[in-house]
Amino acid sequence: MLSKKAKYAINALVYLGKRYEQGPILISQVAEAQNIPQKFLESILLDLKNAGVLNSKKGKGGGYYLIRHPQEVNMAEVMRLFDGAIAFLPCVTYKYYERCEECKDEATCGIRDVFKEVRDATVEILKAATLDEIIQREERLAQ
Repeated sequence: MLSKKAKYAINALVYLGKRYEQGPILISQVAEAQNIPQKFLESILLDLKNAGVLNSKKGKGGGYYLIRHPQEVNMAEVMRLFDGAIAFLPCVTYKYYERCEECKDEATCGIRDVFKEVRDATVEILKAATLDEIIQREERLAQ
């Protein structure tokens, strides 16, 4: 299940993605529009800034803004940033691999093979789910 932090991050990113290249957006504006507690949002946006997804400007006219095109920000990246591994088993994760204690032979483990397939399909779907794709879906659904 998606953590609250990851869900808020995605909501904030979609909001900023809809305003791509329109200049910095105040944290308070994002928080109010997306119903996210402002203090929690500050931490989330800082994580996204440190990950190279957002940047910020201080002072008058300041706020946060996307530094990558909405087509270049995908849900797999966001989920890994906030929730870690996407896979159900540690032996099939991409960045967080750990051997399962009870496994005798990974090469012949049917369980691992099934969950690797699930992970691969999930990651492909999440990589295709960019901010741009989500924004387009919202527009289609609103019609």
